[in-house]
Parts: sequence; C-alpha cells; structure tokens
Amino acid sequence: MKFERAVRRKAKLRLALSGPSGSGKTLSALLLAQGIGGRIAVIDSERGSASLYAGSVQVGGGRKVITPDFDTLNLQPPFSPENYVEAIKAAESAGYDTAIIDSITHEWSGSGGCMEIAESVAKARFGGNFWSAFSVVTPRHQAFIDAMLQSNMHIIVTMRSKTETAQQEGKNGKKSVVKLGMKAEQRDGFEYEMTAVLDLSHEDHFATSTKDRTGIFMGRDPVVITSETGKRLLAWLESGEDEPEPEKPVEMADEAVQAHIKAMTGAISVEALQAAWITASEAATDAKDKGAYRRFVGCANARKAALAGEEEKAA
Repeated sequence: MKFERAVRRKAKLRLALSGPSGSGKTLSALLLAQGIGGRIAVIDSERGSASLYAGSVQVGGGRKVITPDFDTLNLQPPFSPENYVEAIKAAESAGYDTAIIDSITHEWSGSGGCMEIAESVAKARFGGNFWSAFSVVTPRHQAFIDAMLQSNMHIIVTMRSKTETAQQEGKNGKKSVVKLGMKAEQRDGFEYEMTAVLDLSHEDHFATSTKDRTGIFMGRDPVVITSETGKRLLAWLESGEDEPEPEKPVEMADEAVQAHIKAMTGAISVEALQAAWITASEAATDAKDKGAYRRFVGCANARKAALAGEEEKAA
C-alpha cells in the first residue's frame, strides 16, 4: 500500500436534477448538455417526452430557448437496471459525449424496476419477505450505478420528486402534518454518487443545490439553468490535471525468456528447479513482463510434476 499526494484530475460530469412534474428537468438537462458541447444522447423513459423539446421551447415571459440537437432512445418497460445499463453502453459505443437519462426514477419504482423486482423475488424465494429480496436486487441496482460512474461520457440524470411529510405533535397535544421538503424517487443515498445534485422548483424553475463538489452552486442563491451553466461546469471539470500516462512494461528479450525456460526444464532436482525459478521470476518482475511471468509459472509447474514422476518411478 502506498499513499500519494492527492491531485484533482480532469473528470466527467455526474449531475442529478430532481423536481416535481413541470419543474423543467428535461429542458434544464438539455441546456446543460448544450453548454458542455459535443454529441448528446437522451435515454428517454418518459414516453418520448424529451422529443417535445427539439428545436425551440417557449418559456416564461414568452421567451424562446433554442435547444441543442440530440438523439433519443425511447426506453420501454421493463425498466430493469440491466436495460438502463444496456442503453448506457449503446450510447458509449455510438460515441456520444453526453448522455441524459430522463428519468432514473423508473429504474427504481417504475414498471419492472427495482421495487417490482424485489416484490417478485420476495414471493418466489423469500416467503414474501420484501427486505430479504434486496440481497438479490441491490447488486443489480449497483451495476446500474457503476455503469454511470465508470462511463466515459458526461452523465446527467433526472429524478421525479414528491413532497415528504410527517406528523408533528404541537404544544397543545394536537397532531398535524408538516412538509419536510421534496424527496427524490430513487434509492436513498443515490446523491452521494453525484458530482452535484440540483433541486428544481415547480413555480419558477429555479435550481437549488443540495450537493455540490464543484463550488459553483453551493451556498449561493437559486439559479435558472442555462447553457452558460453547462459551460461553467465544463470549465471546472477540465481545470484538473490530465491523467498520468500508464507505465509501459519493458518486455524481456525473447532470448532471455528462452534461457530461463531452458534452465528450468533442464533442472535435474527440485533444488535446482527452485533456484532457476527464483532467478526467472525476479527477472520477469523487474521487467514488469506479466506474459513472461505466466510462462515461467507454467514451465516451473510442469517441470516440478515431471521431477515428482521421475522420483516415483525410481522408488
């Protein structure tokens, strides 16, 4: 184990937009992607609603907003984690720069999503125990999260949200229902995986940060998302250092590899084989030649078995 000085590297965006219906999640995602630039793919589980924003959109005050060109993939039920992963991989293979997933709520609570999978698994394998079924569902959900985190694209996701309430007892002993704010319809803890999470309000479409690793939003007044917001995010993402070039192994010369193999195959005792193996393995390790090391392992094992057979015959 080795500690190294922390360095912020260039990164890909992982941003979540949460809000109730009509809060402007899809349009905001498109404008962010417009500012980032490049080719845009939309994975649409909202019955093709993203295509309604193609071209231009009229917003408050009669103002028109020009949206970027984008391609869509209309995702159909079942909204299983595997179908989302397949869509992400398809966007990567097609060379898109940014993928908008609109929305990831369906992966969790939609038709064929994780909650329905858990109910089905609970009945089939756990005697109806819903929570035990998550031993099966959680790895599948995590594979979806990993597909986003490991992607070479910028990822923007939208999440539906609903008002969260709770009962509260007043000083007079009477109970009342109070609003605690908006809760995203996804698995608890999802926000920890994101670079930033923005909540959009229905009334004015303002975005408020609930998590922000960039410093662009946190502690500031709510903002209206535009393509300029995407440009600012891209500038922050690109301000880190480049990833270091991976070390290229120095392959052993074929003559040296053959010499070590000859020494092991010609060993007439276990002791001689062990000495030849140590010399060969150290040479392969120093050269960082994994291929040669594997060949030496195979050769040593084969010669060891042969020597054991010769001893058995002699006995």
